[in-house]
Amino acid sequence: MVQARIPPTPDGTSLAGKTVIITGGNAGLGLEAGRQFLALGVSRLILACRSIPKGEEAVSTLRADSTVQKVNPGAIIDVFELELDDYRSGLEFANRVKKEVKELDILLNNGGIATIRYEKSASGHERTMQVNCYTHILICLELFPLLQSTAIARDAPTRIIFVGSGTHVTQHTLTKSPITDTETVLGHFDDEAKFAKFGRYGDSKLLVNGYVRRLAAIDPEHVVVNNLCPGLVRTGLDKNMPTPLRWTMQLVRRSFARTVEEGARTLIYASVVAGVESNGKFLQNNEVATGTAFLDEPAGKEFTEKLWRETIADVATVDPSLRSFDSS
Repeated sequence: MVQARIPPTPDGTSLAGKTVIITGGNAGLGLEAGRQFLALGVSRLILACRSIPKGEEAVSTLRADSTVQKVNPGAIIDVFELELDDYRSGLEFANRVKKEVKELDILLNNGGIATIRYEKSASGHERTMQVNCYTHILICLELFPLLQSTAIARDAPTRIIFVGSGTHVTQHTLTKSPITDTETVLGHFDDEAKFAKFGRYGDSKLLVNGYVRRLAAIDPEHVVVNNLCPGLVRTGLDKNMPTPLRWTMQLVRRSFARTVEEGARTLIYASVVAGVESNGKFLQNNEVATGTAFLDEPAGKEFTEKLWRETIADVATVDPSLRSFDSS
C-alpha cells in the first residue's frame, strides 16, 4: 500500500494578515496544520478545543517550534472552548468568534472522532454524526456572514475546509441500507438498529461531502468550500477502538502511513493553494477526485437535498435565524 508523495507547500505562499480557525487544533493533524499555518505567516490562529488546558499546552508547543520562533514569533494564538458533541457549545463558540474576531479567512473543520460504539451526543444525535458533521455545520452557517464580509474586504475568496476521508467511497452504508421513504435522514443515522460500527465513520464523511456541495453553492464568489482526504496518517484517530483493533491499526500506520507533517500538508493545500476549481469538491492527494458516484446519482442528489433541509431545521432549533439558509 503505497501512497502518493505530498509535495511541500509552494514557496512564496503567505498568510500574512490572515486569521485561521482550526477545530480539534490541539493534537494530530490539527496541531501540525496550525504549525504550518504559522510558518506561512498567519497573523492570528484560533485553536477550537474541548479542553482549555490541552489547548494551552498546544499553544506552548507551537510557540516553542523553531520555525515559528524564526518566522512568526509575534503571531496571536488563541484557544476557544468548543465541544463538538453539543450544539449549544457550537453556538457559544460561534458567538464568541463573532464578538472577538473581525475578519476570518479560513475555517478548517478538522475535529472528529472514529468509534465503533453507538453513543448519543449531548444534543441527542448519534455521536459520530454530531461531532463530525452537525455541530460543524451549525458553526459554518453562523460564521458564513463573517467569511463573506472578509472576502469582500480582501477582494479574495475565504475558505471553509472539511477534513474528509476516502472511506466515504468504500465504507458508507447507504448502498446496503438505504434510507426508506418513511425515514428521515437524521433519524436513519440516529437509529441504533441502523448503526454499522465499521461503516459509521465512512457514513459521516459521506455526509460531509453532501454538506460541502450545498455550502459551496451559497456564495461561490466569496466563500470556497471543499473537503480533503489526508490519506492514512500516523495520528491517534484509532484511540477509541478496541485494543486489538487499535494495535492492528497502529502497526498498519507505522508501516504505510504518512507522517503527520506530510498529512497536514494536504490540509494546507486545500485551505490555501487549491483554487476556486475545488469549490464543492473532494480532494485526494492534492487533486480534485471523483469521490463516491452515489452523490451524483438521482438518489444521491435527493439524499443531499433532504440532508440539507433536515439539518437546517435541526440547527434552527438552536438558532432560529439559521432557517434563512433553507433556501440557499
